[in-house]
Amino acid sequence: MTRKNDASAPRVAVIGAGSWGTTFGKILADGGADVVMWARRPELAQEINEAKRNSKYLPGVNLPRSMSATSDLADALNGAEQIFLSVPSQSLRDNLSALRPFVGDSRVPLVSLMKGVEKRTGLRMSQVIEQALECDPARIAVASGPNLALEIAREQPTAAVISSVSAETAEAVARRARNSYFRSFVNMDVVGTEFGGVLKNLIAVAIGIVDGVGYGENTKASIITRGLVEMTDFAVAQGAERETLQGLAGLGDLIATCQSPLSRNNTAGRLLGQGYSFQDVVKQMQQTAEGLASVAPILQLARAAGVQMPIVEQVKRVLDGTMDPRDIAPHLTTDDDTPQGERTNNGQAGGGAALWRSFQRAFDQFLNGGRSAQGD
Repeated sequence: MTRKNDASAPRVAVIGAGSWGTTFGKILADGGADVVMWARRPELAQEINEAKRNSKYLPGVNLPRSMSATSDLADALNGAEQIFLSVPSQSLRDNLSALRPFVGDSRVPLVSLMKGVEKRTGLRMSQVIEQALECDPARIAVASGPNLALEIAREQPTAAVISSVSAETAEAVARRARNSYFRSFVNMDVVGTEFGGVLKNLIAVAIGIVDGVGYGENTKASIITRGLVEMTDFAVAQGAERETLQGLAGLGDLIATCQSPLSRNNTAGRLLGQGYSFQDVVKQMQQTAEGLASVAPILQLARAAGVQMPIVEQVKRVLDGTMDPRDIAPHLTTDDDTPQGERTNNGQAGGGAALWRSFQRAFDQFLNGGRSAQGD
């Protein structure tokens, strides 16, 4: 394959040319990088190269001239200073097996754009990368936040957070992933950042279900609010920092995913609420809804940690066909009729004041998005 990109521009590779992978490639290219996409299908690589389009996943979006694509993995990785991974979470390990001969011994940062857990092991994506490639976790970063692909591809302003156990790695990736419409903040809470991205998908499925049933804004607002409590309880029990769930990777992503028809998880839930079976939903969805595969492993981890997740439990029952979607009311579920306080399982306030501080924090982050990489 012949490329005619600026030889002086930093070279980055994006593995996976679906909607989010292609969008992130555009973000990087618009930020000044020479981006090479790896597409599994040669015809998609050809369309990106010749038409500067990805009509299946990003209809109507023109891609930068500094983006190219190939179906040859070695070609995509050759000379890359950073590697971004955007494949379905359940196929990540297989893709990493193909990747390992080219990157196993290097120090190039590996960035996960995925929001899921491995169904068989319950591992987060950064853990799968570390295990499968046997690499230093300081090389690994994760990206998360309120990132609906098509909106960003249309250059609507937004923010994200880049997280790594290495501040140097997080900051290097955040500097690369920024342009006039996209800003990246940083933190070192990989656990909270990844679980925020996973858990909001599960709450979005619940919101889609009640939307499909026809319930209104009161029901959805209640589930979102109590969903944030469940997300925080779970993540903190796994070692995350509470503040991360109040930031872009938690509350910010939760709001975007629950309210938008562009959300794949919301769409999947809406189909379930309309009476389609789980199998029918999978057939209708043209793209992966990561939340559907994450329900079971998240619940297994929650039970092991002693964390109650009534919203996710009821989503699983709808998925299993053991609950009528019209009966879903997870925010009303209690063990008894004793009035309960708005508190998380670990005794921290989860009421109105805490929720307002969460909203204020997320809003402030968006307002400050015009500066360079910041702490989240």
